[in-house]
Amino acid sequence: METNESKDARIYIRVGDIEIDISGEQREVDAHLMKIMEGEEWSTALTKIRSKRESAIAAAIEAAKKSGLPDRGSAFKSLIENCNIIKKPDRVLAAIHYLKDVEGVDDVPPRVIMDLFKDSGLEPPKNLSLYLNRLFEKNYLIIPKGSSNKNKHANLTLEGRAHLDKLSKK
Repeated sequence: METNESKDARIYIRVGDIEIDISGEQREVDAHLMKIMEGEEWSTALTKIRSKRESAIAAAIEAAKKSGLPDRGSAFKSLIENCNIIKKPDRVLAAIHYLKDVEGVDDVPPRVIMDLFKDSGLEPPKNLSLYLNRLFEKNYLIIPKGSSNKNKHANLTLEGRAHLDKLSKK
């Protein structure tokens, strides 16, 4: 069986009217790409991509508003009201659940939780760290191994999910 020792590589990038087409041996392609990345052409391409991305996000937000989809604040408020979650620690637990499981947010520092309450028009917890500590004590929240900031990376435990389920059935 014959093997080809020289590895051919190709990179083709097209952004608007900017076209980058590099082919050859891997190390030649890498060197050429590094040179391009340092130049004006690469910066222009990245600027165009960022601009198009921001436009697409803005258009998606506008379309969601026009279609009647609830914004994050009203969706969270509906969750709280429909599940009849009254106590502040339970609302904090629900906020973490909403941010992590509905919105898919990984890092949930206290500021993000407070912003969610503000967006929803619900009264924010006055002593968030106290409520978080209570939730940890009740084993409703857990810190993943290797995480240094317990509040930022807290996840609901099975007990925490069961507690929210129980509240929603009342």
